[in-house]
Amino acid sequence: MEAEIKDLNIPNGQLLTPFQRQLLLKNLTEDLPELYRQRIQIMLLADEGKSQTNICRTLGCCHATARHWIHIARSGMAHQWQTSPIGRPKAVNEEYLERLKTLVSDSPRNYGYGFRRWTANWLSKHLAKEFGFQLSDCHIKRLLKTMGLSTKSQLISTPENSSPLSQNSQLNT
Repeated sequence: MEAEIKDLNIPNGQLLTPFQRQLLLKNLTEDLPELYRQRIQIMLLADEGKSQTNICRTLGCCHATARHWIHIARSGMAHQWQTSPIGRPKAVNEEYLERLKTLVSDSPRNYGYGFRRWTANWLSKHLAKEFGFQLSDCHIKRLLKTMGLSTKSQLISTPENSSPLSQNSQLNT
């Protein structure tokens, strides 16, 4: 392995093992999203002895990003750079959406609750029990809206359930 590294003209660095450095350089040649490429470049530049400020200027990244990936390199975890996915985790999948749709169309009483209609808060709590993560009420409402659903009950316009205002206006005429 030492012979392979010397053949590649890779100098021994300050933070990375020869294996880690070779792995990062190999990954750098692959087609990667820019943020993944930036992670690798930060660790390689830090391994060359570049300062955090110099790395930030060179790559145009913020100090927090550089500090984090320099720390990863120092802690010997550089080879696991892919284990931190970029962006917010994708918690909601098709199964979650289907379950949400099913719950909204059923009465909460069918699931042991004492109330007649779902609220976003109770949907969130119930789904958290089933899926192991909880979404905010606002996010539940947003998901329902994108599916064309709501927790509000649909009123059918009949004389029995017309509003008191319309009943009063009918009486006064």
